[in-house]
Amino acid sequence: PLSSSPVLFVFSPGETLLTPEARQRKSRPFSVVVAIDFGTTSSGYAFSFTGDPEAIHMMRRWEGGDPGVANQKSPTSLLLTPELKFHSFGFAARDSYHDLDPEEAQHWLYFDKFKMKIHSISDLTMETELEAVSGRRVKAIEVFAHALRFFKEHALKVKDQSSSVLERDEVRWVITVPAVWRQPAKQFMREAAYLAELVSHDSPEQLLIALEPEAASIYCRKLRLHQVIDLSLRPMSNGFSLESDGSRGQLKARHSRTFLVESGTGEFWSEMQTGDRYIVADCGGGTVDLTVHQIEQPQGTLKELYKASGGPYGAVGVDLAFEAMLCQIFGEDFIDSFKAKRPAAWVDLTIAFEARKRTATPGRSNGLNISLPFSFIDYYKRHRGQSVETALRKSNMNIVKWSSQGMLRLTAEAMNELFQPTINNIIKHIEELMKKQEVQGVRFLFLVGGFAESPMLQQAVQNALGQTCRIIIPQDVGLTILKGAVLFGLDPTVVRVRRCPLTYGVGVLNRFVEGRHPRDKLLVKEGREWCTDILDRFVSVDQSVALGEVVRRSYTPARTGQRKIIINIYCSATDDVVYISDPGVRKCGAITLDLPEALPGTVAGVERREIRATMQFGDTEIKVMAVDVASERTVRATIDFLSN
Repeated sequence: PLSSSPVLFVFSPGETLLTPEARQRKSRPFSVVVAIDFGTTSSGYAFSFTGDPEAIHMMRRWEGGDPGVANQKSPTSLLLTPELKFHSFGFAARDSYHDLDPEEAQHWLYFDKFKMKIHSISDLTMETELEAVSGRRVKAIEVFAHALRFFKEHALKVKDQSSSVLERDEVRWVITVPAVWRQPAKQFMREAAYLAELVSHDSPEQLLIALEPEAASIYCRKLRLHQVIDLSLRPMSNGFSLESDGSRGQLKARHSRTFLVESGTGEFWSEMQTGDRYIVADCGGGTVDLTVHQIEQPQGTLKELYKASGGPYGAVGVDLAFEAMLCQIFGEDFIDSFKAKRPAAWVDLTIAFEARKRTATPGRSNGLNISLPFSFIDYYKRHRGQSVETALRKSNMNIVKWSSQGMLRLTAEAMNELFQPTINNIIKHIEELMKKQEVQGVRFLFLVGGFAESPMLQQAVQNALGQTCRIIIPQDVGLTILKGAVLFGLDPTVVRVRRCPLTYGVGVLNRFVEGRHPRDKLLVKEGREWCTDILDRFVSVDQSVALGEVVRRSYTPARTGQRKIIINIYCSATDDVVYISDPGVRKCGAITLDLPEALPGTVAGVERREIRATMQFGDTEIKVMAVDVASERTVRATIDFLSN
């Protein structure tokens, strides 16, 4: 049995060699790239044929979408039957759940905003569970796989130009994740895709994980100026842009609001000076995700200037603030009980709030009405023996009223109060980023993601940061990431240099040096003195790593006949660590090398086998390959961050 102590292998010293290495595998020619933007609140897909990469096609309208809206994204909502079978996704899931009998609904499983859980769980594994609205639990990986399977089936109906149906191996899939997600969460998404049979374990290169703000950046750099709204050009009055007919003529060029198929994507960066830098603030439903890029001329590749930052400050924060307000008025015990007993009506209420949330504008004098479901009013009366109206009066919440049409009336002040904490967090994050040495002098800020459509956020960002840089919003800002993800799938080498989010390394033995190493790290083995637990770092936090650059290490099995080498990987958010036992260092994954039997002819034990492992940190995921030096045979190498 293998112990996980670092004594298993003897470390061969030597500097970390970062050498650009040609892409190992010749990738299969794909005929189409399909990108899935799997968002916290809404999701969608887009695709492009490699034969006509300038045209990005958006998905068709969904069944059950709101009439009159060319809805290009659907709610990230999933409905499973009481037997845990897939029932529906998106608008259809929402509507079906709404139509269920309240008693029956308690047995069905409805999931929304479930992506947030993956961000917030610190010890994510394949066994992690999610809770449906009704309280029943199911494995998270299965929920994600159901959603991905739904998109796969939708997307594979796409016909190519010759109108033949796509074969599975012709498709390169791209799935988007927040850049602030850690390695386990990215691997989790990949495992869900394997489970949903988007791709098989044998062809991992058929699936790319794209980072959301990075995808947005790839798209923004291709924008022509007329495809963006420049907030600094828009005079504001009470949050509405002043466009009398006179000024509209001059602004028309910058504000063309008509463009759906991307053709002839103009190069935005020809208008930016050489080496210009910009921040992309991806404000989504669940997270705010910040990336800083520099455009490298003449090839227009992107170089990351500072490690991804951000946090769980998405538009969902506003919904949670609304829920907290309801708890304050009607009592937390009542809201909990209502959710459990009338889950579908609770979902209706949150949908009603979200619809109003989108229309909130700053400086609006009149309030917003939110209709309470009849079952809420009825349930409250039976549960509490008094009317909703009485509860409001008694709650001393002056900013929420009861309107005569039987609606909750949120004053402008109430709306501000719900938005403020989330918006303040976003601005604080951007301001902190701008103070960093590497980010000094950045002149452009791209605001993207679904929450960037909110006039409340737009104006707050303009007021706080408009003096320091130009704030630019792409036209169809909710689709920016989706389109960028397609571009990334067509050419993943466009982001040439990334920054490491953490310091990574392994625990090794080095010769014990008296006076330099602490005595409690001394290990005597076969008469030699070793120092244990030394962190051999592969890469350091915020280090620049170019695509194709690799870190090489050689490992030797401790025993002859050993069939597996397991190497624990440690990580730390700082760079000042020496030992794997230092505070802030944690075991985050493991590399497994499956050793083939030694070739006949080598006398066992005479020749120490050398396994050379090659790790890549410059991609959106950490990759590892290994080779048996003597036989030049490839060794099966896997890296796992999920079974910690």
